Amino acid sequence: MHSIDTYINAATRENTRRSYRSAIEHFEVEWGGFLPATADSIARYLADYAANLAVNTLRQRLAAISQWHIEQGFPDPTKSPMVKKVIKGIQSVHPPQITQAKPLALGHLEQIDEWLDGQIVNALSRGDQPALLRARRDRAIVLLGFWRGFRSDELSRLEVQHIVLTPGQGMTLFLPHTKTLHQGTTFKAPALNRLCPLQAYEAWRDAAKLTNGPVFQGINRWGQLSGRTINPTSYIPLLRGLFEAAGVADAALYSSHSLRRGFATWASTSGWDLKTLMDYVGWKDMRSAMRYIEGADPFAHHRINAELATHAAHNKTLEVLL
Repeated sequence: MHSIDTYINAATRENTRRSYRSAIEHFEVEWGGFLPATADSIARYLADYAANLAVNTLRQRLAAISQWHIEQGFPDPTKSPMVKKVIKGIQSVHPPQITQAKPLALGHLEQIDEWLDGQIVNALSRGDQPALLRARRDRAIVLLGFWRGFRSDELSRLEVQHIVLTPGQGMTLFLPHTKTLHQGTTFKAPALNRLCPLQAYEAWRDAAKLTNGPVFQGINRWGQLSGRTINPTSYIPLLRGLFEAAGVADAALYSSHSLRRGFATWASTSGWDLKTLMDYVGWKDMRSAMRYIEGADPFAHHRINAELATHAAHNKTLEVLL
């Protein structure tokens, strides 16, 4: 029985299990609901929080309640017509405002890397090992996260023993599972003449004396590594603090997704076709890919003006010919 439980637990990511536990606790403790639940109680629960919680949050709560009933062998009340109508009505009355993290531009990546280089030089001159470790770690996070298009979830699951370096060419990174896939996936990142993720990773690994385990770990004030991976949610304050210290304007508008969106935007404006970009990042759904791409001309200002100029020139040519 123990082996069965092990495989069942492995089928669900820890982050998902944690969020489901939190959702069940919210329903039972904070709202005062009872499990197993009725369709009527779930509908009232949704209505009570409709104005305060995002529709996606409510859907996540429904998924957790649904999963609880299925696992316990009870009928699933979240699939009732009443609950479906309530959630549809909430979405109509309280339409979600789609917000996206600001993509990190290549110029800002260069600015951050230059600032981190200065931090490394200063730490070496002072013999400040904790500051040196943080600067080398943060540089590896930013460069690898950008050029590989990694989410914070993927950065948090990188392990040293699953990374192979090929000097002068690139690095191979194996993840036992990703956000959407449970089978192992291999990613590749290039060695570059500048802003190189391979060199940044290697410098961090050697400075921290890492031989196995999580790549990106917490560091205390004495320069000791935590031995535990940085939690995915901790990347947002880490990166915002880093960007602000490096002088990037509006640092609060960035998140861990800014690295992924920044790379996707850079690749798109550099001429990568959508299929090549999707294959590189690992997107299976075209709509998912398009949400990350921020064009260099978001208002179509340059494109439309250029087409108008071409049209005017064409008409002038016709007038001359006539």
